Amino acid sequence: MDILLSGTASDSHTWNLVYLQLFLEELGHRVRNLGPCVTDDLLTGACAAGPAPDLVVISSVNGHGYRDGLGAVRAVRRAEPTVPVVIGGKLGVAGVADPERRARLLDAGCDAVFDDGDVNALRDYLRALAHARADGAVQAVA
Repeated sequence: MDILLSGTASDSHTWNLVYLQLFLEELGHRVRNLGPCVTDDLLTGACAAGPAPDLVVISSVNGHGYRDGLGAVRAVRRAEPTVPVVIGGKLGVAGVADPERRARLLDAGCDAVFDDGDVNALRDYLRALAHARADGAVQAVA
């Protein structure tokens, strides 16, 4: 799959993005890494440049992933309503998963929300998405 990887607007961390890029490439995917501090406009512009990606992966480690992620996924949904979007990492500053925030991200248009460091769940999601794409049912994965 062609995956667009992005940090969030307020997150200047890069090692998470390098790690994710290598992880995704190891699984056989092509990755376009936008890097850190990606604004909603930059993200949607990258989605619109050339063919739409097969998946958008948003990562955050600064604890503001929830706030930034809401804006990012809403922007992607307006620009590319059918492209799957997932987010993961440190989505809040409290250091614990918040089911209410997870639900809001899903309601805003995220296809999946991953807890910090849960690469096995991301790997499982990618397998299911690739399988659904092969069967022609991209929207069936969640």
